[in-house]
Amino acid sequence: MKATDGIYDVIVAGSGPGGATVAKEMSQQGKKVLILEWGGNAPITGTALQFITQAGIPGKSLLITNHLLGMVRGITTGGSSVFYYGTAFDPPMDMLKAHGMDITKEVEEIKQELPVKPLADHLIGPMAKRIMASARDLGYAWNPLPKFVFQERCQPNCWRCNYGCPFGAKWNARMFVNQAVDNGAVLINGAKVLRVLTENNRAVGVEYQKKGTLHKAHAPQVVISAGGIGSPMILRASGIQAAGYDWFFDPLITVMGTVPDMEGGREYPMAAGLHMEDEGFVMTDMTVPLTLNLVFNAEVFRFHKMTAHARTLSIMIKIKDSLGGRLTEKGGVRKKLAPADKEKFKRGFARAKDILKNAGADDVWKSWYIAAHPGGTVKVGDLLDSNLKTRMENLYVCDCSVIPEAWGLPPTFTILALGKRLAKHLTGTSA
Repeated sequence: MKATDGIYDVIVAGSGPGGATVAKEMSQQGKKVLILEWGGNAPITGTALQFITQAGIPGKSLLITNHLLGMVRGITTGGSSVFYYGTAFDPPMDMLKAHGMDITKEVEEIKQELPVKPLADHLIGPMAKRIMASARDLGYAWNPLPKFVFQERCQPNCWRCNYGCPFGAKWNARMFVNQAVDNGAVLINGAKVLRVLTENNRAVGVEYQKKGTLHKAHAPQVVISAGGIGSPMILRASGIQAAGYDWFFDPLITVMGTVPDMEGGREYPMAAGLHMEDEGFVMTDMTVPLTLNLVFNAEVFRFHKMTAHARTLSIMIKIKDSLGGRLTEKGGVRKKLAPADKEKFKRGFARAKDILKNAGADDVWKSWYIAAHPGGTVKVGDLLDSNLKTRMENLYVCDCSVIPEAWGLPPTFTILALGKRLAKHLTGTSA
């Protein structure tokens, strides 16, 4: 067993929005930071092949539940934020305050630091505009969604953000990692953290595997940010067996319909939509690249629609799912949709169908279920205190796993704010 050279002030396991934020903020304070990332650090190319290697490997980045629902997670520097759509929904402030976490100040800091605003009209594609016009015609408050996007860098008719933006237009957590490294942080890729090293119920480092060899790294503070699946598995291996139960995963479907007078398919997805909070779901446009469209159609045996990509209008229905399920001892995912969840999908499908029909679609169908944001596996108020600390001293968690309740919205903004708050706590700069 080899030891990592040097002693660090903090070890961050994972480089998604939570870990990247903690690393960036603490390195700015002069702290010696080690970032351990299971995935690689190849430049983002925005290709289907890279997407598959980083977010489509069965048993690693593509997990299938016992009810055949696929769940995708990005395993690369920056995590799933490399492949998300950059949507910046406001955090659930009331939920977090009820658990002793006020991130009001951090939210404002992020709005000053990152580009948080709706897409400009010229970046909204013809398919998204057609869906928005139809929805508004039916009385829906369907509007452009706020995005973490440097819009001046966007390319016309670009669809590559589905596979990772190679132009640096869409903010992702890799940008914070790079800032941390510029500040002196050390990034080690291909490093899978296995467990936390402890002495007298105090975290003192981690054990990780790289190229089949075990390594140890030491620091007086450890932050686990390996995501909604990775973090609870590390905690279990470290003696916190209650992690990984009663979780959420934001399941979604795509509702599709073909129109005769459209030639599109190359535009920013999730450009506009609305949150129907009372009904428990979000509706947005969802124009995906040809490869993903073929997968969606093949899953439900719509082979006759394989050549209709350029004429297919798509609406995503993402629901707030019920807490439930568990992770297996080997990291498998076990969860089923509750009857109430299926009812939300039923209502959402009916609304999306009406919008697509009103937009001129002559046939409407839906994809199979997939899931996007596993969380709630290491909940605040259960396994963590309001400072995101576990029952072990100096051991913290910061990613989607800490969110105590499902709320059915993209979690990036929330995780960024929690990361800033945690970094202030760890550096003693909260006041």
